[in-house]
Amino acid sequence: MLRFLGWLFTVGFIAFLGVAAGVSYVIWDMSQGLPDYKQLAQYEPPVMTRVHAADGTLVAEYAEQRRLFVPINDIPKKLIQAFISAEDKTFYQHQGLDWPGLAAAGLRYIEVKATGKGQIVGASTITQQVTKNFLLTNERSVERKVKEAILAHRIEQAFNKDQILELYLNEIFLGLNSYGVAAASLNYFGKSLNDLSLEEIAYLAALPKGPNNYHPFKQTKRAVERRNWVLNEMYDNGYITKAERDAAQGQPLEVNPRPFGARLFAAESFAEEARRELAQIYGEKKLMTGGLSVRTTLEPKLQIYARQALARGLITFDRKRGFRGPVKNVAIDGDWGETIAKIEVPSDLDPWRLAVVLEVGEAGAKIGLQPQTLSTGVARDRETGTIPVALMTWARKYIDGSKLGPEIKTATDVLSVGDVVYVAPDSTAGQFHLAQVPDVEGALVAMDPHTGRVLSLVGGFSYGRSQFNRAVQALRQPGSSFKPFVYAAALDNGYTPSSVILDAPIEFKMSNGEIWRPRNYQRKYYGPSTLRRGIEQSRNVMTVRLANDLGMSKISDLAQRVGIYDRVPNQLSYALGAGETTLLKMTTAYSIIANGGKKIEPTLIDRVQDRYGKTIYRHDKRECNQCGNQAWQEQAEPELFDIRPEVMNPYTAYQITSMLEGVVERGTGKKLRLVGKPVAGKTGTSNDERDAWFIGYTPDLTVGVYIGYDNPKPMGKGRTGGELAAPVVTDFMRMALRDKPATPFRVPKGIELIPINVKSGQRDLFGDDGVILEAFKPGEEPPSRTKVIGDQVATSGAPMSGGTQAPPESEAVIEGGLTTGTGGLY
Repeated sequence: MLRFLGWLFTVGFIAFLGVAAGVSYVIWDMSQGLPDYKQLAQYEPPVMTRVHAADGTLVAEYAEQRRLFVPINDIPKKLIQAFISAEDKTFYQHQGLDWPGLAAAGLRYIEVKATGKGQIVGASTITQQVTKNFLLTNERSVERKVKEAILAHRIEQAFNKDQILELYLNEIFLGLNSYGVAAASLNYFGKSLNDLSLEEIAYLAALPKGPNNYHPFKQTKRAVERRNWVLNEMYDNGYITKAERDAAQGQPLEVNPRPFGARLFAAESFAEEARRELAQIYGEKKLMTGGLSVRTTLEPKLQIYARQALARGLITFDRKRGFRGPVKNVAIDGDWGETIAKIEVPSDLDPWRLAVVLEVGEAGAKIGLQPQTLSTGVARDRETGTIPVALMTWARKYIDGSKLGPEIKTATDVLSVGDVVYVAPDSTAGQFHLAQVPDVEGALVAMDPHTGRVLSLVGGFSYGRSQFNRAVQALRQPGSSFKPFVYAAALDNGYTPSSVILDAPIEFKMSNGEIWRPRNYQRKYYGPSTLRRGIEQSRNVMTVRLANDLGMSKISDLAQRVGIYDRVPNQLSYALGAGETTLLKMTTAYSIIANGGKKIEPTLIDRVQDRYGKTIYRHDKRECNQCGNQAWQEQAEPELFDIRPEVMNPYTAYQITSMLEGVVERGTGKKLRLVGKPVAGKTGTSNDERDAWFIGYTPDLTVGVYIGYDNPKPMGKGRTGGELAAPVVTDFMRMALRDKPATPFRVPKGIELIPINVKSGQRDLFGDDGVILEAFKPGEEPPSRTKVIGDQVATSGAPMSGGTQAPPESEAVIEGGLTTGTGGLY
């Protein structure tokens, strides 16, 4: 018997060795070619880039996966305890594998296979989940599980528990495209991790097993049950008290999903332009996965003001051109709510809504409003309202593109049953204004003239309707808003503000034999006038005479230095704004005048930090070697040197500012007087009133507005920059400068103010009519007698002074149509 037992033991031992050798070989074989787990130490997960306004407000996010990386030391202890309770109770005890759990899972597997009942359960530890998520695939096989176990054990030997948890909590997918607990906290609850309540923490910990199974709206009951189970586990593990558990379990599941993309209302155009700027610097891949933290130049309050001012201006103009009709007409014999719910509406038109006309009478119309979807994904109940006839009287028909139809007396004059229209809420509950999306477009840019920081940028009426950014992408003719640079070039080359130019008919014989006769907008001529009077009243003929006498090359050089054009052809029409440029470039150029002639580069980006908080980009290139973490010992403040190159004489810049103040006080920009503070600026209108501009500035703010059709066409007689664009700048400045002091423009040292008669250009008595304090550079004085510039440049075939050849009319028409003499500049 003993011999048999000895034999049996020997056979068993040999078999055990064989099995052990076989298992060892299998493990060794599977270990070959396994991913290098040490790479986890250098792992940088794809993290979303977040773009913030100047005050820290979130503007936009860009990501392939919505993930925020948070170091383990910054993750709340309760949240860690919740995930351990839900996913791996023995995490701090095991070495990568939960053997009791594996045994239980194996028995459960055999039971389910044998009976066909029940559900197979897993026994993966947090370490195994890290292994699967980072190093392996989701393939279900014995081989993959063995590899997972091997790697999990190796990871436990190479990393401490906190390092493993950090990888896990920042990688785990938790639904709503959220990767990691920090992103999930923001996306589900709109909170940072430190602000989460206990029940919210428990809900996040309930999600790893299957976010869709515990969807907060589609599977609310199951989600609450799973959350409460996690709370029970936390209590059983001693992490929370019974009172805390019971209180948390009694709370409803309140989830408010946060939309992904642009966050700040009305900032979509700005955000998209900032995205382009970032992509140009870092590339799309870095932008989408690099976890950049971007601080932009955007001032949220000014952005709202800009959107409001531009929208009001466009709507005001559009309403004067009457009602173009409903969006569409639908049958309402069925479910009208479902019908109009299918019509797509730009999200940024809020509070406007789409409505369908249900009934029409003399006093008004009954409307059904398009259902609004709440954040829960549930649509509001059907709503109805009324449009009183008093709130649609503007909606006269626009006949033949030139005049309005008869006045509106009843609602039936405007609307019919089934018409789908936009409406805007009135102050009286249940009543709405008839609204219409303008077909004219525009843009507004506000800038800090000292730094080039773009404080607000609106690229059109509705970004949701059109992503074309008219502030930076639309090339348009600036018209007379270019004239200040003609006059600045003259002031840089021996002219003074009191120089007198003849305002009288002039004609040039062109190379093709045609005669070009530039005209003033008013079709009138005013004789000899000073430069000041010429720019204040936007005289075309005076500007052409000045450019002809000066020479276009000097004007071209200045236009390039301030960034308006890359090149200016040797054509006099360009002195009247025939070349195409963008609103952002024009606003930047005016900012250079405002800051005293210093070159600035427009930017939407202030600073960029990488995922570790290191600054990798600054718009401000000034160095401050004394700005380190030094103890304050009453030393002098650090001095930052101005490194901006000078592209315009500072005296010239102030002279132009003084003249442009006159544009507001006495000239084409009088509407800006409503701002109630010192403002300088210039109107601009291209030929046939196709483009309307106004660029205005105070000592510390520059604002540019452009209005026109995307497919350029006449906007109507009298639709000038002073009529359309100036009121928008006025509206914006009144809001933006409401709480700011009335700061006068800064006068450079050495400037001498001399009383000048604006007609003769000579000294006169201050206080008399037509006498203005004019700015002269050091050493400059007004002439003792009047010399009229241009009175020798005259008739057809006469030689032209200044060496400038008049542009052929055919070229001018192609390049802008500004030299045909129709007087479209103002």
